Amino acid sequence: MNNSRTREATVEAVPESRTRERVLQAISQQGPITTTALADGLGLSDTAIRRHVDNLLADGLIEPHEATAGRRGRGRPARSYVVSAAGHRSLTSDYDHLATAAMHYLADALGPAAVEDFARHRVADWEARYAAQLAAPAGSPAASRSAASTTERVEALVAALTRDGFDASLRRVGGAGPASGLHGIQLCQGHCPVQGVAAQFPQLCEAETEAFSRLLGVHVQRLATLAHGDHVCTTFVPITPETTPPPTEAS
Repeated sequence: MNNSRTREATVEAVPESRTRERVLQAISQQGPITTTALADGLGLSDTAIRRHVDNLLADGLIEPHEATAGRRGRGRPARSYVVSAAGHRSLTSDYDHLATAAMHYLADALGPAAVEDFARHRVADWEARYAAQLAAPAGSPAASRSAASTTERVEALVAALTRDGFDASLRRVGGAGPASGLHGIQLCQGHCPVQGVAAQFPQLCEAETEAFSRLLGVHVQRLATLAHGDHVCTTFVPITPETTPPPTEAS
């Protein structure tokens, strides 16, 4: 009887641990995010989500996010969560320590220029793969990318990065039209497989940002990185709204 109960508990624990991983991954990809949004996105009950969030908080893998934007409406805003530094380390392979040691050896033996060369070489492989996926549609010259085509390329890049484990997402910034001021897309990466190494060797982040610029055909700007202690890597991609030419006066 006791053996039967033990087996049942073990069977129940397996999906429970998988759900916990799904919750942590969702917070990594979409954070800052509320428990309500997590429940909706993962198709789980509020009770189940709160249990996992409480456990992740207790284990130090996530932390509350302090909003910097002004509050809208009355009452206290819903609490949102992001992955903590310990949470990101739990998502990082043990090979991170080996890679850091190798980078230090490379820098000491051959100098900083060797690190920069390695960083560019590292991104060259996935840049070539992504370039094929982001190629301009047939009949559309790559030199004349419109705001819409740039958006499509960002979406394709987000999908490619997510497939490679970066938990990527995008957030639109600004309104429509030339009078809206800042207008573009924030490309967010909730997880970085080389976060620990990049914290000591920012050349990796710089090479990645340069690759994004080449892939998207616009000058992008890195706003935040996991390597510097932010909860997500954020790259701003400017979008120039198309303007309608003035009507031609009849002669």
